[in-house]
Amino acid sequence: MNPQLFLAFVIVAVTLACTPGVDWAYSIAAGLRQRSFVPAVAGLCSGYVLHTALLAAGLAALLAGVPGLLGWLTIAGAAYLLWLGVSTMRSWRGASFSADDAVGQSRNQVRTFLQGMGTSGINPKGLLFFLALVPQFVSPEASLPVPVQSGVLGLTFVLFAGIIYTAVALTSRKLLHSRPAAARVVTLSSGIIMVGLGAVLLGEQLLPLLR
Repeated sequence: MNPQLFLAFVIVAVTLACTPGVDWAYSIAAGLRQRSFVPAVAGLCSGYVLHTALLAAGLAALLAGVPGLLGWLTIAGAAYLLWLGVSTMRSWRGASFSADDAVGQSRNQVRTFLQGMGTSGINPKGLLFFLALVPQFVSPEASLPVPVQSGVLGLTFVLFAGIIYTAVALTSRKLLHSRPAAARVVTLSSGIIMVGLGAVLLGEQLLPLLR
């Protein structure tokens, strides 16, 4: 691979992963409601692994080229974010980073993983990110085939995203461990962020139809 292009991609990937958004909101909120935030972060990363596989296989471009399909995916993703945000907001009173309080919820780790995978995997913005950004850092002159380069770049983003999301969740856990009131505020805020982003995505698709 082209080392200059790869280094540039690393800088862009780290910058984007450090940008607060629905992934940050979900990883923090899941950590507040669950004994461990690991399933939430693993689920988010798995969603991006799915995007990477689609990109490497050439399916992402095919999906984006089908008229109307991306719009329906956006509506589905927006509805999912709205549901997840409302669920998070409803649980804000019981938010805690205490392992003793959350020990009975360990059975929900699989559900937390799947919800995290859905959060990043069904998000059309993630698909557009891989479609619009990754190809710019692929070099046709490199010895590796283009699909392999795309896969390496996608997994590189997944690696940095996993590290950063873990740091965010761990830092939040340390800061809010002895502050139950602050933990509840963060959980409520996370739910509001998810609802807000879901509403924006839904509005982007429905407003043109209403007009």
